[in-house]
Amino acid sequence: MEKFGVEGVYQGKVVPLERENVDTDAIIPKQFLKSIKRTGFGQNLFDEWRYLDHGEPGQDCSQRPLNPGFVLNQPRYRGAGVLLARENFGCGSSREHAVWAVQQYGFKVVIAPSFADIFFNNAFKNGLLLVTLGAAHLDRLFDDAQAAIGYHLTIDLPAQTMTDPAGREYAFDISGFSKYCLLQGLDEIGLTLRREAAIESFQSARHRQHPWLEMPQAVSRPVSQEPQS
Repeated sequence: MEKFGVEGVYQGKVVPLERENVDTDAIIPKQFLKSIKRTGFGQNLFDEWRYLDHGEPGQDCSQRPLNPGFVLNQPRYRGAGVLLARENFGCGSSREHAVWAVQQYGFKVVIAPSFADIFFNNAFKNGLLLVTLGAAHLDRLFDDAQAAIGYHLTIDLPAQTMTDPAGREYAFDISGFSKYCLLQGLDEIGLTLRREAAIESFQSARHRQHPWLEMPQAVSRPVSQEPQS
């Protein structure tokens, strides 16, 4: 997992997605869950909204007709790394692919008034920063992002602030554990591997003290039944 930003600071262009209750099937439709890989989902983010045809796994998206009315297809928002959304973003099924699609499209931060719980937890486990912001502040960000071309935010994770081009700051909350993992670039496996030496030491001591636990189990053989006379 990558560390968040440069020394915890990230500046990105903002794209406003003016929709409530965006569910995970809208984020990454079900047909793309067939893949056994954890890569390649970015091109199918919001697939049914971005394209005018029906998408399938492995399809060349560069040849597909785009929906000109969808916000991500507007040239002014190309290369955006911060997504603004409305209430209950990420509701629906628990597919982790939804977080992968958001990340692999290029987003580092999603800002909304509320998030579905499972999506919220999946996001932090995969290094995606979610910022919960009050409706009044979010309305201002939406207005500014829609009014100004190239509108961007600077997210300072250590300070837990976001700063707009006018210098206005927006504070946000995050758990100490999630913040630590994002700044260190650690997922659950990475956290475990930080204790690798202690784990190996425990395993060695366990082998010395209880060697019989490492012995292969005897293969049980069925008892032969002699035919009765």
